[in-house]
Amino acid sequence: MILIVDDRPENILPLKRILELHQFKTDSAESGEEALKKILKNSYSVIIMDVQMPGMDGFEVAEAISGYKKAKDIPIIFLSAVNTEKKFITRGYSSGGIDYLTKPVDPDILLLKVKTFYKLFEQQQELKNYQQSLQNEIEIRKQAQADLAARIGELRFIMESLPQIAFSIGTDGNIEFVNEHWFRYTTDPTVFPETHPDTQVCERWKEHFREGQEFTSETMLRDLETGTYRHFLLKIIPVVRQGEIMRWVGTFTDIHQQKLASELLEQKVEQRTRELLSKNVELETSNHELQQFAWVVSHDLKEPLRKIQTFSHLVRDKYLTGNEEAISYLNRSIASSARMSRLISDLLDYSRLSVNATFQPTDLNLVIEELISDFDESIQRKGAHIKVGPLPIIATIPSQIRQVFQNLISNALKFARDNAAPVVEITGELIGSKDVDAPASPEGHYCRITITDNGIGFDEKFLDRIFIIFQRLNNLKNYEGTGIGLAIAKKIIDKHDGLISAQSTMNQGAKFIIVLPVKQEEPFITTTSEHQ
Repeated sequence: MILIVDDRPENILPLKRILELHQFKTDSAESGEEALKKILKNSYSVIIMDVQMPGMDGFEVAEAISGYKKAKDIPIIFLSAVNTEKKFITRGYSSGGIDYLTKPVDPDILLLKVKTFYKLFEQQQELKNYQQSLQNEIEIRKQAQADLAARIGELRFIMESLPQIAFSIGTDGNIEFVNEHWFRYTTDPTVFPETHPDTQVCERWKEHFREGQEFTSETMLRDLETGTYRHFLLKIIPVVRQGEIMRWVGTFTDIHQQKLASELLEQKVEQRTRELLSKNVELETSNHELQQFAWVVSHDLKEPLRKIQTFSHLVRDKYLTGNEEAISYLNRSIASSARMSRLISDLLDYSRLSVNATFQPTDLNLVIEELISDFDESIQRKGAHIKVGPLPIIATIPSQIRQVFQNLISNALKFARDNAAPVVEITGELIGSKDVDAPASPEGHYCRITITDNGIGFDEKFLDRIFIIFQRLNNLKNYEGTGIGLAIAKKIIDKHDGLISAQSTMNQGAKFIIVLPVKQEEPFITTTSEHQ
């Protein structure tokens, strides 16, 4: 914008029109004081100033402007109709003007001068702005260099304080800095310490350096004092700023003692493994012998019991007719023999669970159907009702899983209340996790089976006892049993990698919950003949 300063408005108006016709923006002031106020507030590219004005003349205004840092470089063109002598022209230039024109002024000459000075002023301002931006850039770079130097100093201080061998590498691949620990393994701060020939660390590091990737490797360095190699963990990471790698920082961490301890541990583990394998062979042999012993003992114990029961029946029926007291004593003997026979059978069943068996796809519906058929007499005698929902086909050891359901259904019938016919409900559903409370899931990998009855139930505070062998919660006089059935069920479910639990309230029935995997790790055999 161009400022026209003249105390006569009729002189300002034609100048404004000429300049505005040539696309210049203009402003005006009718006194030197007004001009100074406007110069302080606005930015001007050229000032056209009349010399002869009341108050402050043009020379005084120019001298005042030269004292303003903001405006001292604005080109001033003086116009004068009176002061045309050389001394006035000289004063105009000395007061800060760059040209002095006498009136009447040729408009074309004035316009050319304005254009020239306007362009020179704009170029000068652009140059100043460029110089300022350069100065700012220089200051930014100086500050960045100072920050970088401070960070490098801090990095070196940290590296010196580390217990590891520490070093930094420039983007050219050359080592920049090493800490004091470096010189225990080499005297040259520009070359990597000597590594064991088998590790080939340097070649692998160069490949990571080219690709800009972090490098980690175990290696061995030769100690200059002892000449022996020690185990180290080498780690070199890039220092990245604004997406570019500035340098690399690396450490050698001494892992010699850990490595020796690890090797010793591996040796001990290997030795222990051999011992365990040997013990396993011995255990398998002992287990086989124990199975044979169980069979022999079972046979040898059951045979005398059968004879005791047989002869007791003969004596009772043939020689004790009418002698009620003797018959009572003998019946007790017969019942005790029967209980001992059942106990021997249950113990034999429990011992058999240690024998390896093959998992097979098993239709649980068929298993339950066969068991209901086996319990038909007991069901009719007690007026029991058994409801069975759809059950899935899962991987089991059929004979063992049959024994689980047999024991649970038998208990449901056995522990019925005196005043209510037994009602047993068996349901199954797929669930997503191995948890008795897991939500149902059509695509689940586990099956939850519940066996619910309306019998005498039990106090849940004894829940942790019912699956332990020989643990009984009921009077032997009222309810027969050996206390092994649920222990057998628990052992079988554990062998199937499953869960078994129970919920109950006294005299309100019991619910047994079984969770089994749908598939086992062992491959299926395409037959289910074992339970059929």
